[in-house]
Amino acid sequence: MPNILITGAASGLGKAFVTAYIKDTDNSVLAVDRGFSSFPAQDVLDAADAYRKNVGNDETNTLRMFTADVRDERQITTQLHDVRDIDLVIHSAGVRGLERSVSMVKSEDVAKAETLAVMTAETMTDTFHINAVGTFLLIRALLPKLRPGGGSKVVIMGSRMGSMGSNTTGGGYAYRASKAALNAVVKSFSIDAPDVVFAIVHPGRVESGLVAIKEEGAISAEESVGDLLGLIGKLGKDSSGRFLDRFGGDVPW
Repeated sequence: MPNILITGAASGLGKAFVTAYIKDTDNSVLAVDRGFSSFPAQDVLDAADAYRKNVGNDETNTLRMFTADVRDERQITTQLHDVRDIDLVIHSAGVRGLERSVSMVKSEDVAKAETLAVMTAETMTDTFHINAVGTFLLIRALLPKLRPGGGSKVVIMGSRMGSMGSNTTGGGYAYRASKAALNAVVKSFSIDAPDVVFAIVHPGRVESGLVAIKEEGAISAEESVGDLLGLIGKLGKDSSGRFLDRFGGDVPW
C-alpha cells in the first residue's frame, strides 16, 4: 500500500490531491494541515467525519489526518512520530504574500496588494517563513520517514512567479522572493539526498484560496491536479532537481 503524505490538505490543491488519491483504496493517504486545529473543539470528530466524506473517504484505515504547522519542525516530528515508509510527499501548503492593508474586491486588485509601494517587511518575512523556511523544515523532518532504499518522490508546489527568467512584469515581491528561495532549497535537497526524487512543479494559476477573490484566468484545483497526477506518476531520477510546469515542460529558473 503506497503511503502518500499531502500538506495543505484542508483546502485548495492539497484537498484536491487528497480527493484524487483516496479514490484508489490501495493508497494510504496522510493529510497534513495546520487548519485542522481550527475545528471547534466540541465538533472535532464531526468536522473530521465531514472532511472524510467531502474527499470521498469513509474508511479510517486509508486516510489519516494530522494537525501540524510546517514552520514548526518539532511539531511536525511530534505529530508524525509514528509515520514511516512514505513513498510520495506532495507539499502544497503556502501563502500568497499579499499586503493585508490593501482592500481587494476585484481580480485586478490583487496586483495592487504586492507592489513596490505597499509591500512591508512584515509581509515579506511572514511569506518567506512559510513558503521557503517552512518547506526546508518540513522536508528535513520527513527525510528519515521516507521509504528506505530510495525511490521516494517529494513534489513541491512552486510557482512560475518564482522564476527570474519569467519575470517580465515586476511586482509580487513577497511571493516571488519566497518561491525563488524555495527553488534554491529544493535544488539543494536534490543534491544532498540523491536517492530521493525531488521536483518543483508550477500547477498553473489555480483558484486555491491563496487569494480571497478569483483571479482572471484561474483554473480549478481539480483541473490542475488532473494534469499533475500524470506528471507525478512519470517522475524519475532524471526529473530530480527540475522546475516543471504541470504538463512536464521545464520552467526557467
